[in-house]
Amino acid sequence: MIRLTVDNIKCGGCANRIHRQLSAIEGVKSVDVNVEQRQVIVDADTALTDVIRQQLARLGYPEAGTTAGIAAVGADLRSVVSCAIGRVQGDKTE
Repeated sequence: MIRLTVDNIKCGGCANRIHRQLSAIEGVKSVDVNVEQRQVIVDADTALTDVIRQQLARLGYPEAGTTAGIAAVGADLRSVVSCAIGRVQGDKTE
């Protein structure tokens, strides 16, 4: 089980996008996103932790405390786009 606290999760659209993208990674069995606690819980081998962190950062949801300054602004902008895509795809937050 991999549990990460991430930045920029704001709503169900964010959660949906995270859920869809992480679920597509080979070896991931399930994904749970808690918007209020900003937590992403992934049922997968811990060997996938870095892959999951990288995918979250690419989507604009870096692990809490890992970005600052311009990088944090860039992550926030990516999360806005990612959230919008998640809203269009539907509010699925399994």
